[in-house]
Amino acid sequence: MILFVWITVNLVGAIRDWDPYPFILLNLALSFQAAYAAPVILMSQNRRQDMDREVADKDYRINAKAELETELLKKMDQLLEREIIKLTEAVRMMTELLEESASGARDSDAQGGGPS
Repeated sequence: MILFVWITVNLVGAIRDWDPYPFILLNLALSFQAAYAAPVILMSQNRRQDMDREVADKDYRINAKAELETELLKKMDQLLEREIIKLTEAVRMMTELLEESASGARDSDAQGGGPS
């Protein structure tokens, strides 16, 4: 809006010879504005890059922890599976032993050597 008013006032001639057609004073004002805005923009971009870098680093750490946790859970599952197999085998063996001892006791009872 300011640029439009500036150019219109100078072209209509409301203010004579203040900033004639090539608008040197307007160019100077815009160049000054660009000169102080550029560093501010660059600083904000750098600050944003730093924040993005921190977020990326946090994401990496979280992903690494999740991966380690997943590996740990897989290993725990494998160990539990092995333990279940061992326990099942032990229960089977104990059941067989109990059945053998029970059948042995029945055989000895059948032969007349039962409990008195």
